[in-house]
Amino acid sequence: MIERIISIGSIDPLDFYGINNSKLDILKELFPKLQIVGRGNELIVKGEIKTLNLFENKINLILQHYNQYNVLTAANLKRIVLENTKEIENPDDPKNLILFGNNGKIIRSRTPNQRKLVEKSKKNDMVFAIGPAGSGKTYTAVAIAVKALRNNEVKRIILSRPAVEAGENLGFLPGDLKEKIDPYLQPLYDALLDMIPPRKLAGYLEAEVIQIAPLAYMRGRTLNDAFVILDEAQNTTSKQLKMFLTRMGTSGKFMITGDITQIDLPKKQQSGLVQAFHILKGIKGIAMVEFDKSDIVRHPLVKKIVSAYEIDEENEAKKWKKEE
Repeated sequence: MIERIISIGSIDPLDFYGINNSKLDILKELFPKLQIVGRGNELIVKGEIKTLNLFENKINLILQHYNQYNVLTAANLKRIVLENTKEIENPDDPKNLILFGNNGKIIRSRTPNQRKLVEKSKKNDMVFAIGPAGSGKTYTAVAIAVKALRNNEVKRIILSRPAVEAGENLGFLPGDLKEKIDPYLQPLYDALLDMIPPRKLAGYLEAEVIQIAPLAYMRGRTLNDAFVILDEAQNTTSKQLKMFLTRMGTSGKFMITGDITQIDLPKKQQSGLVQAFHILKGIKGIAMVEFDKSDIVRHPLVKKIVSAYEIDEENEAKKWKKEE
């Protein structure tokens, strides 16, 4: 039996343990094979190494949740412990680990489809990833790109995203090109800041090792030795996406992500992502990964919201069939 001391950081012990140790008791119930004692901001835990690794991983996820939402309910604690347990039994498993981010933060694939995306990217130069909001497809894509840059597999990362609201012109927005497109690329920046120190990221942007490339400005380019991510691709037209895909140069890696349930194009305009997902299937070197609501790793309410909309869409479809 091994003893391990695990810090709960700066979280108020009362918030973590609960009144009369109610939350600590939940942890003990969920990990009956471990001996768990709470002393201030430390947990003293004894047990087998495999279970200890799982427990420590779960504690880290619980602390991440608290730091993000500034609250930890008993229900959320249970959800975090019980969610995807099989996928992270060994946090050092190379199947899960993607890279180490800022301050040693472990960036890993947390669901089966995130892991599938990582594996497909190793074997294919072009990968499509579609799925609902919060399923981690964009975050995982950025992590894969950063790892490729660190390993000198590519010389640069290029980030692109259609600016549907600005009509792909962007001319009326103030500032230079980067300032015009920044609001649309914020989710990609957020992911990058988890993986690259701010000063180093600023240097990469200045040296164009990491580039911002609005879709409207991609025509005519040949993207060699680059890892290129097109996010929110459901809002590209067929012509736009065809233009983008044919920018691929030698030693290039392309990843295209999107959510086909959130298309902002005019109703009569076909999404290029929907079309490409069907007509490019089966081509060697191109892989398709479909995420679903089981992959959602954001706040637990996000899964419920996605499910509610799915049910509503199904009811609407049934309604239309009856009227026909």
